[in-house]
Amino acid sequence: MSVSDLNPQLLWSNFDKINAVPRPSKKEEEIIQFMIDFGKNLGLETLKDSIGNVIIKKNASPGMENKKTVILQSHLDMVHQKNGDTVFDFEKQGIEMLINDDWVSANGTTLGADNGIGVAAIMGILESNDIPHPAIEALFTIDEETGMTGAKKMDGSMFSGQILLNLDTEDDDELSIGCAGGIDTNTFYKYDPVKLDGNKSIKKICIRGLVGGHSGMDIHKGRGNANKWMARILFELSKSLDFNLISFHGGSLRNAIPREADASIAVNSNEEKLLNQKLVDISDVFCTEYASIEPELTISLKDSDISNHCLSHHDQTKIINTLCSVQNGVFRMSPEFEGLVETSSSLAKVDIGNGEFTTQSLQRSSVESTKDEIAMTIQCTFKNMGCEVIQEGDYPGWRPNSNSEILELMEALYIEMFNEKPNVKACHAGLECGILGKHLPNVDMISFGPNIRAAHSPDEKVQISSVQKFWKFYLETLKRTPNK
Repeated sequence: MSVSDLNPQLLWSNFDKINAVPRPSKKEEEIIQFMIDFGKNLGLETLKDSIGNVIIKKNASPGMENKKTVILQSHLDMVHQKNGDTVFDFEKQGIEMLINDDWVSANGTTLGADNGIGVAAIMGILESNDIPHPAIEALFTIDEETGMTGAKKMDGSMFSGQILLNLDTEDDDELSIGCAGGIDTNTFYKYDPVKLDGNKSIKKICIRGLVGGHSGMDIHKGRGNANKWMARILFELSKSLDFNLISFHGGSLRNAIPREADASIAVNSNEEKLLNQKLVDISDVFCTEYASIEPELTISLKDSDISNHCLSHHDQTKIINTLCSVQNGVFRMSPEFEGLVETSSSLAKVDIGNGEFTTQSLQRSSVESTKDEIAMTIQCTFKNMGCEVIQEGDYPGWRPNSNSEILELMEALYIEMFNEKPNVKACHAGLECGILGKHLPNVDMISFGPNIRAAHSPDEKVQISSVQKFWKFYLETLKRTPNK
């Protein structure tokens, strides 16, 4: 069975089609054209705004003309992450999907269920002939995963809808009514490489097998951050070994918890045995601390490429100490919503080599003042060691609306359909709703979706039965939208 044969076929066939189109963030040209062709082939009003968002409009089905117009919104881009041993070109290849029992996943890469399932669900309504629905304004945004550029630069005057359904939540029993805002912190430091001297062995320390995941939705789960772990390893080694740091490369995406990291070091040849023993000891400590969270962790030592240069001991110490001290993980829990992370930071990417030390991190918060505080904390940590710090991509959170008409409708509908209450909550991810609300200030918004696990990692998967549940709830919501 192929993915397009799954039920509901109207959704899965479209997911299969868009996953055949390369669509990594900031490389959405092909998927944009695909969506334009899709809308025009249906004879629907199809527009592209100045930034590249695609808007497709469809009249209400017969008998639904008096309902409020609904904006259906999802983003076209996907996180492009793959396992270290997977050969894959996200700019040229379609996703290779696998079906395993009740789950759809990908072969060594991210799946793109975030937010491809939402896109496919909207496409299903647009091409259907027998599903009752109000007038639809479908908004397919670009570059959500690396800056929310599409949402930031959308033209609100192109819409008349009064309700917005964002299909980008990852638990099918959840109705999201708020989210965190965020800001990117990028740091830069130049150092003068020094020449290696003496009889040195060049070794590479490799961290593999961490779970990783979404740096917002999964930040409270205590998962290992490969960059922080590598810094800790180097600090521990420095207590008993006089090594030279040559390079350090960890993480790949600003919004994913880094799963892998490599560091090349030079040690005296007569200390190789000690290095091996120290790594075994450190690995044992990590495995004990994270036995229930990171069961696939491996820390290995390999021969590395020969190098004639390394960092000076002064720069090496300064950088390792900074990486060890920089805040990572949950910064503050919400005092208003039990179990909700209010503020966090994730050290997403570290690169050291060829005279440059750079980092990328992402700070999130549902409260603007504490977002400023965590951003200040990260900035000061790196400035103290002499880094240039650039903070950009600031976007607002989405404040919950306690008087939401669509929330009241969907909460009651969920209870009616599934005989249980949904979890009405704000989330720690950077949903586009906070930004969209600035362009559409009078629009009633809510977010929901099927069960998606390990988004932003090669372990990403979406549950087939949950998609079926989501689809039924989605169709009934459209059928019952309020009158004008």
